[in-house]
Amino acid sequence: MKITPVTDANSHIYHNLVQYYEAEFSPITGKKPNASGLFELDTRLGDDTLGFLLIIDDLPAGIAAICSKEAQAYEVCEFYILPYFRKNTVGMRFAHTIWKNYPGKWEIKQIRGAEYATVFWRKTIEHFDETVYTEASYDDPYWGVVTRQQFTVN
Repeated sequence: MKITPVTDANSHIYHNLVQYYEAEFSPITGKKPNASGLFELDTRLGDDTLGFLLIIDDLPAGIAAICSKEAQAYEVCEFYILPYFRKNTVGMRFAHTIWKNYPGKWEIKQIRGAEYATVFWRKTIEHFDETVYTEASYDDPYWGVVTRQQFTVN
């Protein structure tokens, strides 16, 4: 497992995988592809948002988009593991590695209808170095009512 920051040289890989992510969530979000068959992205990389690629056996296996909200405060905006690579703790290890590299306050939100994502994030946070987290419903200005976890990584 290798985690690589998204750069100009590999951004095409990120943009390919983020389309799968958008398509998977489209029944929940109601988003449709445009006339070119592409989904508009909710999160754009750059400025305060970093992108990461998960590489397994030299193949792209997942993506993450992390927003730096303020000094040592982060949000997981996008996180996706291709179905082939799921169910073997790869996603959990991917998230844990990112968190360890960015200590501080974290938050993750899941939209209604994505209960499987909430289950994944609860388990992933609970298995991270005795992290204590809070979870509550939150009225997000963009998504409406979401489930939100907040925790601190030292």
